[in-house]
Amino acid sequence: MRYDFIVIGGGIAGLSAGARLSEHGTVLLLESESALGYHASGRSAALFEESYGLPSTLALNQASRAFFQADPHLTGPRGLMLIGKTDEDAAFEADRDAMGLAELTRDEARAMVPILNDDAARAAWREDAWDIDTDLLMQNFARAIRGNGGAVTTGAAVTAISRDAGGWQVTAGDAYEATTLVNAAGPWADRVAQMAGIAPLGLQAYRRSMARIPAPGGLDIRNWPMIFGTGESWYAKPDAGKLLVSPAEEDPAQPHDAWADDMVLAEGLARYEAMVTEPVTRLETSWAGLRTFAPDRSLVLGPDPTDRSFVWSAGQGGYGFQTAPAASRLVADLVTGQAPELPPEIVAALSPERFR
Repeated sequence: MRYDFIVIGGGIAGLSAGARLSEHGTVLLLESESALGYHASGRSAALFEESYGLPSTLALNQASRAFFQADPHLTGPRGLMLIGKTDEDAAFEADRDAMGLAELTRDEARAMVPILNDDAARAAWREDAWDIDTDLLMQNFARAIRGNGGAVTTGAAVTAISRDAGGWQVTAGDAYEATTLVNAAGPWADRVAQMAGIAPLGLQAYRRSMARIPAPGGLDIRNWPMIFGTGESWYAKPDAGKLLVSPAEEDPAQPHDAWADDMVLAEGLARYEAMVTEPVTRLETSWAGLRTFAPDRSLVLGPDPTDRSFVWSAGQGGYGFQTAPAASRLVADLVTGQAPELPPEIVAALSPERFR
C-alpha cells in the first residue's frame, strides 16, 4: 500500500511528527515493538520545564508552552526544587540562575519537602514546572494519525529500505511505499539512515536509570516538587504515591532494550540519601531508558540535504515530551514548504544540514 509519509518509530518523536503530517497527507507509522512508547518514551519522568536545555531546546520549549496550556488534561502542577550542599555554592548558583529559580530559606524548603536534612543547605524553586501525562499525549497523537486516515502499526520491525524515482519502499513484514520517509527511530535512527542509504549523523545513546521507592516515612508526597541535586547529580519525583529516584547518569550505550545498572543506581540513591532524613530501605522496581543526543546535543529536525524526502526527527535527548508540540510542527512545516514559526537561526541550529 502507498502512503504520502512513512514514519519509523512509535515514540513521542514519531507520533507527534506523524500527527502533524497527517494534516497534509496519509501517514503510516511503523513501530517495531508491541506497544507505542516502549523504550525511552515509556520510561520518562517527563516534566515541562521551560528553562531546561540549550538555546535551541529552550526555543522549542517556549514554542510548545501554549499547546500544553490549551489542554488542562495534559499537564498537572508539580514545581521544581534545586538543592545543594554548603560546599556546592558556585555550582548551585550557576544552576539556580540558568533555570531561573528563586532562592528559598531552609525552613521554606522543608515546608515543601520535610525530609530534607541539614546537609541540604541551599534550595531554590520555581512553580511553573508541570507534570506531563505522557501516555495521554502519545495516545492523542496516535488518534490524530488514525483520525486523518492514517495507520499506526506495532510489531512492525523495518528490515529493508530502498529508494527509486517513485519514492521509498519499506519492508516491515509487509511491503509499503511512500513519497517521504520520516526517521524517528530514537537510538536506532542512525541505523535506519544507513538502511536507507543516508549517511548517519553520529547520534549517541546514553543510559539513564530509575528506581521507584515507597513514599519516604509514609508521608503524603503528592504535592512535593521534582527535586534536583546540584549539577543534576540525581533527581527525585513523586509518581502515583511513590517516589522515583534517578542517579541521572549518562553512560554511553548501544541501542538496545535498556536495563538499570545496579551499582550506578546504588550510587545515585546514596547521593539522594545524603540530602534527606529517610534512608532507602526498599526498591519496588527499577528500569532504564536510552536518551539519544546528536554530537552538539541539539535536536535534529527536518529533511536531509542529500535527499529531502528523507526527514529526521531525532536526537531528542531528555527533551522529547516537552519539545514535541513545536518540534513536530517544525518538521511538518519544513516537509510541506510552509514558513516555520521559529526564528531562522533556531531552525538552522536544529537542521540536519549542520552536519553535512
